[in-house]
Amino acid sequence: MTTWAPAARGSGGGNVRVRYGRWSGTQEPFPADVSPDDVLSELADDVLDGLSPDEALQALRERGWHGAHGRVSGLDDLRRRVEQARRRELQRLGLEGPLRRVEQRLQEIVALERAALDLADDPQTAAAGHASIDALPQDVPGRIAGLREHPWHDRQARREFDELLQSLRHDVARATFGQLATALQSMDDGDVARLADMLAELNDLIARDQRGDDVAADFADFMRRYGDALGTDAQTLDELTAQLAARMAAASRLMAGLSPDQRAQLDQLARGLLGDMNLSFQADQLRRALQQAHPNLGWDDPVAGGQPAGDADGSLSETVDWLQRVQELEDLTRALGQRYPGARLEDVDEDALRRTLGDAGVVDLRALREIERVLEEAGATARHHGRLELTPAGIRRLGEKSLARIFSDATDGAAGGHPIDRTGGDGEATGATRQWAFGDPFRIDISKTIRNAVTRNGPGPGRVRLTADDFELAEAEHRVRVATVLLLDMSFSMPLRGNWVPAKRVALALQSLIDGQFPEDRFYVVGFSDFARRLQPRDLLAGGWERVFGTNMQHAFLLARRLLSAHPDAQPQVIMVTDGEPTAHLEGAQSRFAWPPEPRTLQLAMQEARRLARTGATLNVFLLDHDPGAAAFVEEMVRACGGRIFYPDLHDLGRVVVRDFLDGRARRRG
Repeated sequence: MTTWAPAARGSGGGNVRVRYGRWSGTQEPFPADVSPDDVLSELADDVLDGLSPDEALQALRERGWHGAHGRVSGLDDLRRRVEQARRRELQRLGLEGPLRRVEQRLQEIVALERAALDLADDPQTAAAGHASIDALPQDVPGRIAGLREHPWHDRQARREFDELLQSLRHDVARATFGQLATALQSMDDGDVARLADMLAELNDLIARDQRGDDVAADFADFMRRYGDALGTDAQTLDELTAQLAARMAAASRLMAGLSPDQRAQLDQLARGLLGDMNLSFQADQLRRALQQAHPNLGWDDPVAGGQPAGDADGSLSETVDWLQRVQELEDLTRALGQRYPGARLEDVDEDALRRTLGDAGVVDLRALREIERVLEEAGATARHHGRLELTPAGIRRLGEKSLARIFSDATDGAAGGHPIDRTGGDGEATGATRQWAFGDPFRIDISKTIRNAVTRNGPGPGRVRLTADDFELAEAEHRVRVATVLLLDMSFSMPLRGNWVPAKRVALALQSLIDGQFPEDRFYVVGFSDFARRLQPRDLLAGGWERVFGTNMQHAFLLARRLLSAHPDAQPQVIMVTDGEPTAHLEGAQSRFAWPPEPRTLQLAMQEARRLARTGATLNVFLLDHDPGAAAFVEEMVRACGGRIFYPDLHDLGRVVVRDFLDGRARRRG
């Protein structure tokens, strides 16, 4: 069953079709093997690269995904396949087919008449017949008009001509009015008059509806009286006029694609075959009303790519059907492109997509529509003032996925590099508890867990029902406590060299690792370019790198020292991820930049690094895509401060940083 409902459409149409069907058990729109975390992983690189969640979601919808997390074709792939279908469709028929087809049929009938005249017993009759045929005009409408007056000699030829006229009248009516003409029987004068009366009433209904009158009851009466001739499932006036508008617009596009002579012939042929002035008047009035109501259907515009000839010649109604199908594919391509104001995936006509790409295309479309719902239901995203944003839980899950992406490599093989599967040491319980979280050891404080469940359920008889939120984790003493500051280079060279996204992924991974496995540790992220500033996890999802010049290590070390000083009982460490040497330093409240680096800049950076080292902090520098000058300074700095320098490959950055962090934790435990 199919129903229609009026709605604004991005493509300018007036209706949205809603299809109802029997439940098959396979209509779940989102792939069963794809979790919200999988979707978040697909968004991760775009979000870390600085796209907003809305932009990243749109990018994911455009590209889809293929791989371990299932397969969903994106809008780009769906649109490409629809465009291929349109190109194939354009080859099927040609714009000149209707005239050529009628002309060929007339030639066959005339040849049959001439053959009969050649065998006629009366030479005068034969001569008169041949002369009549020789005098016929060359254009199709003229030949039809002449043959109507021709003194037919062969009964078979005359019968075939009459059948052709009857067929053409049906064809013209179907081409012009579509389903309104399919149920008409003989297309005699009575049928034509009835069609004219029907159009007159329809024009009156449209005019009254445009004035704001309620015409629902009159439309129902109209359908009751003319339903046998309509051949449509339209339930409202808007639905019926939308169908008629699409039909008449396609017919106008056919005419626009012909030469002026061909256009004149086809128009003359149509008017001559219907032969009713009132019908022509009502049809013209209907066309004007529909064009005004549906201006975006390409009225009188030639079809892009339409050719005079195709693989076959179609009748006039078949050719209009063909152009409607081409228009449908154009609309589908545009809707899948989502490049117009107010575009929504709901604009994509599922029926049209199914006709083009089958059920698989509709399944992909529905999955793309469901991405946002899946993320919101998982608590990873939410709409705020119309904008899609990652929630704190979503940011945490993004960090967990970043960690999972590098964790297996980070813990392969080396001693001390094993994952820590507990939240503290193995000593005696401290008496402190906290809510249990996924990944924690199952060291449960039973009494507090039961109390949580009773408090939540309220007093009363019956069993105590536990949920995951009730569990309390019993903390253990002898915890290694570390305060870590990650210094993240945000200078312009980082994205230019492709270093920025991997660096942010490391920051999120370390945040997730420390929050989940070492909750008593302290972790800070400091970004630095011309100045240094502390970053929150949400800040890592913004563009991050800045279009400014300067790598101010002096300010970064100064801020790290201040942050670490707030935790005198913790073991301090600083991790720096950079791709260059210092090129900026503080002069009062200003930042001074110079390239090549000034001696003063290098001196102040070294001085602040030494001050940091005197607090007992270890300094580990991960130097990415660099030049020899940068390496020379950083090597000298870590030697002076007792630190270490690493030269990881970019794809290896996460593994090296996380592995070194875990190795350091293992050494401190020892």
